[in-house]
Amino acid sequence: MIPFGDRLAAAMDEYGPLCVGIDPHPNLLQVWGLEDSAESLRTFAMNVYEGCAPYAAALKPQVALFERHGSAGLAVLEELFARAAEDRVLIVADAKRGDIGSTMKAYADAWLGTSSPLGTDSVTLSPYLGFESLRPALDAATANQRGTFVLALTSNPEGKSVQHVGKAEDTGAVAKQIIAAATVENTAQTWEHMGSCGLVVGATVGEALKELAIDLSTFNGPILSPGYGAQGASAENLYRIFAGAESQVLVNSSRGVLSAGPQPTDLARAAQSARDDLVRVRGAV
Repeated sequence: MIPFGDRLAAAMDEYGPLCVGIDPHPNLLQVWGLEDSAESLRTFAMNVYEGCAPYAAALKPQVALFERHGSAGLAVLEELFARAAEDRVLIVADAKRGDIGSTMKAYADAWLGTSSPLGTDSVTLSPYLGFESLRPALDAATANQRGTFVLALTSNPEGKSVQHVGKAEDTGAVAKQIIAAATVENTAQTWEHMGSCGLVVGATVGEALKELAIDLSTFNGPILSPGYGAQGASAENLYRIFAGAESQVLVNSSRGVLSAGPQPTDLARAAQSARDDLVRVRGAV
């Protein structure tokens, strides 16, 4: 199988840089005229899938919003993952898993293993027990040609208390160290276009990259960037932040697309509009 990073690069070339979030928040289910139930999750997820898959390089279900419905919610995820695998639509499971030792290995088996019904193309990870605590997941991703997206520099204000620490020291801020570790991880892999260990960097981080002396143009993997559209970042602002790494940025949009639902045809128009906006601005950079 082709490594995840190269499969994602091919998908971004074919479909554009858009990633659509599948985020069935209770209030959005209500707006869509759906009950807050597992069956409604299925309707929601499949409508987004049908409408948006033709215009997105990947789809990103927010795992917690399925977990809140227990085993029935996870069954919807399993069905979604199976359909995506059959259609060769890439999935980013937004689970933000992070632990140590055998527990991290169990998470790796669940989300990146080949025998788990939750196993899928890629998963988001939290490195704040130490980057190397993620080793079981990183190794599983490499062994199974799957991918990871490691939280590096997020746009939530609480993140600064951890991610910005150490910027005056020789090693740089914590976020900079995470990015450096992910770069090394990709260097150890074999790939053609980009590695399979990605980063999560918010589209609304503003001047943080400059303030922390982070240069993403030297990063050698994909960058998942939430915050485009309804969360405040325009395509112009986004590509200015990621100057030098534009081709690696997988741009997530959730509310901006999902607010067009519930009909797949309306979701398709919203996804196509977002995709076209990103392609237009990226091409002008």
